[in-house]
Formats: sequence, structure tokens, C-alpha cells
Amino acid sequence: MPGIAQILNGKIIKGFIFIVLEIFINVKSNFNEVIYLSFHGKIEEAIVQTNYQWLMFYPCLYIFVMWDAFNDAGGGKEPYAFIPFAFSAFFITIGLIYSSTFEIGGVLLGSMWLPILFLPIGIVFGKLIRSIILKNI
Repeated sequence: MPGIAQILNGKIIKGFIFIVLEIFINVKSNFNEVIYLSFHGKIEEAIVQTNYQWLMFYPCLYIFVMWDAFNDAGGGKEPYAFIPFAFSAFFITIGLIYSSTFEIGGVLLGSMWLPILFLPIGIVFGKLIRSIILKNI
């Protein structure tokens, strides 16, 4: 859950703010219902329940909170270490945007599974971009 790592790192107020934001976005987007329906294979119902205007905030918040915890714990000291995180959030959001219509092999994955599948693409693309930048500096 976003915010727990910040609390463990001793950033209590920041962790509490992230927890409140996560709960707020989760409730406004109906994300728990989307998760429940998606795990039961009711993808069309999950898409109908999704409030995309709110859920599109979730990937950026979630990935930023992971980056922040990683950074607070002493990671991220290398140049441009944030780039894979940023591209992950970007690709998850792109997956979310197209999740109501994009099919893979004729299967509609919906607003939970498709964004998850876009995460590794974002990580790989971000690492590639980071390595290109580091080679050219």
C-alpha cells in the first residue's frame, strides 16, 4: 500500500498523506470493485465500474510513491535512476487509457490486467532510455 514504506523509512507525515491519497483515489475510481470483478473474469462489468477520470491518477501516485520510498531508503543515487519509474507510470497509464477497447489475441483484458501487462514494457523502455542517455553523456 502506498505510504507504508515511507512510514517504515521514518517519514510518518508523508506516509500518512500517501495513504490518504491512495484510499481517496481508490474509492473515487471504484478500483476495489474493478479488482474484484477482474479476478472473477467479469471484464466487461469491471470496465463499466471503472471511473477512468480518477483511476488514471493511480499509476502516477503508485509509481511515485515507490520511487520516493526507494530514494528515501538510499537507492536512486545513480544518475537518471528515476527514468524507469517515470516510464513505468507512463506505460501503465497508456495501458489504462486503452483498456476498455484493446484486445490481445481477441481477449479484452480490461482496466486492471492490461495496465499490469504494460508495466514491464515501461520498465524495459525506461532502462533503455536511461542507458542511451548515460552513454551519450
